[in-house]
Amino acid sequence: MSEQLSNLAAKYWERVLSANPTLATFYGVHDYDDRLEDLSIDAEQDFRSDLVSIRTQVEALASESLSMNARVTKSLLLNQIDTKVEAIDLRLIELASDHMDGPHAQLLMAAPLLTYPETEHAEAALDRYAQIPRMLGQALDRFRDGLKVGRTPVAAVIARSLNSLDRYLETDLDQDPFLAASVPVDWSGREGWLATMRDLVSDQIRPAIAVYRNVLAEELLPLGRDEDHAGICWLPDGDQIYEAQIHAYTSTRISAGELHERGRWIIENKLPGEYTATASSWFASLGSTAPTFDPADSAVLHEYIRNAPGLRHSDAQQIIDVAESSIERAERAIPEYFGRLPLARCVVSPVPDFLAADSPYAYYFPAAPDGTRPGTYFINTASPEEASLAEAQSIAFHEAIPGHHLQIAIGQELTGVPEFQKHEGNTAFIEGWALYAERLADQMNLYSDDVARIGMLAADSWRSARLVVDTGLHALGWSRQQAIEYFEVNTPVPVDQIATEVDRYIAIPGQALAYKVGQLEIERLRDQAMERLGEDFSIKDFHDTVLGSGAVTLPVLAELIEAYSDGT
Repeated sequence: MSEQLSNLAAKYWERVLSANPTLATFYGVHDYDDRLEDLSIDAEQDFRSDLVSIRTQVEALASESLSMNARVTKSLLLNQIDTKVEAIDLRLIELASDHMDGPHAQLLMAAPLLTYPETEHAEAALDRYAQIPRMLGQALDRFRDGLKVGRTPVAAVIARSLNSLDRYLETDLDQDPFLAASVPVDWSGREGWLATMRDLVSDQIRPAIAVYRNVLAEELLPLGRDEDHAGICWLPDGDQIYEAQIHAYTSTRISAGELHERGRWIIENKLPGEYTATASSWFASLGSTAPTFDPADSAVLHEYIRNAPGLRHSDAQQIIDVAESSIERAERAIPEYFGRLPLARCVVSPVPDFLAADSPYAYYFPAAPDGTRPGTYFINTASPEEASLAEAQSIAFHEAIPGHHLQIAIGQELTGVPEFQKHEGNTAFIEGWALYAERLADQMNLYSDDVARIGMLAADSWRSARLVVDTGLHALGWSRQQAIEYFEVNTPVPVDQIATEVDRYIAIPGQALAYKVGQLEIERLRDQAMERLGEDFSIKDFHDTVLGSGAVTLPVLAELIEAYSDGT
């Protein structure tokens, strides 16, 4: 890699971390532990100016003089800059009052996961947390700016933010997530730090969050869009925002209409046959206790999967046990399918109680590169009797191994690439890989039985339906209820989970498209490589090529696999 490109990549990453100091701490960089994000317009424009300056210099580098690896870095760097600049220009922060990407949600999710391994880091963190009132006040100013130009939130999504905030404010002070941050265990000042932190929480942080919560309730909620106008297309510049978000999340220029039709085709033409074959095998194994309906009847099968006795978890511990045993099986099997293996561990942890009611069923947080925190598969144990036992294994393979943990940990441990390339990347690659991993797990014989394979198909239905529902909401003007009903009719997703899922798509337009778009592209590239290489095809080499450059855009991934297939 050229020295100039390497320097520009380092300059970019330093500027990203300085603008996102909490993220820096999350990644084990402690230069900014005393800072908290500045959400003001002035800070945002300064950041934009610096990004544009770096972009101009990167663009000026002649690609023909760069190695293949350097061209990948250049392309990814340009994409990351362009995505950030576009988000600033579209003023997306004005819309971030939701329970997924809102500053309050990010703050509360990150707080217990941050590590301050040295005493100076812990002491700096006290200065950071004293700035929470300032940051939340800036967020409110930005939301109000949005309201002035008709950028109203959706009332149902604000209600979820309020629920999370209320649950946090009701949490016992000794269980506050800000007190759970990791500081040196043998530090003589540890108890004093905790006492000061407890005072900060009670005197500054919780009052600031209460003020923030009340503004959402009193200023945003009354102006919130109703459920019939839940999509972003109902905003004055909603169509422009949605087109930009599709590109940002998928790295493609595919249209909303094409994505909508692709999802419908998979739901209506591809998956029914797979369901029938797998359910027939499952029913045959049950003998005289098998259901008497025809497994080819999708609607009846979906209802059966939702409601059949034995297809729900019995308690929270069973949820944890299934997740952990699934990961253990995957860990034993991956050396046959991957040459690159991560050093970082993956652990399973329940979603914090105050977030559980409005959180997805599962999500993953990466390990700290400095080894102070393992990768964590968070799973929602709040209502075990409503959680699908059939889907439990596929979700573990998605979130942990061979899914998110494997891909992200390998990316973080790459050598010879800039730091930003280890940590940032395109959502379609990241989520596409995790969805690809669910099917790969079947090829690796990781599913314990046909019930678990039915869960894999249910998860695929869920992600395919996202193509239909996300575009339906944000491009076609569907109501929230239309989106919920599409899931109820066309997938076996538990009914109690559907509303939470739909509200997630309302909150972050376009993100849900990334999963299926990325998976389909990885599968296409694998088929292409197998056809070209024939007997010379190696699944290990293919996977190592896919994961060997970080979370690249889908066009760059195609170039990498093309080179691999050609032996270059």
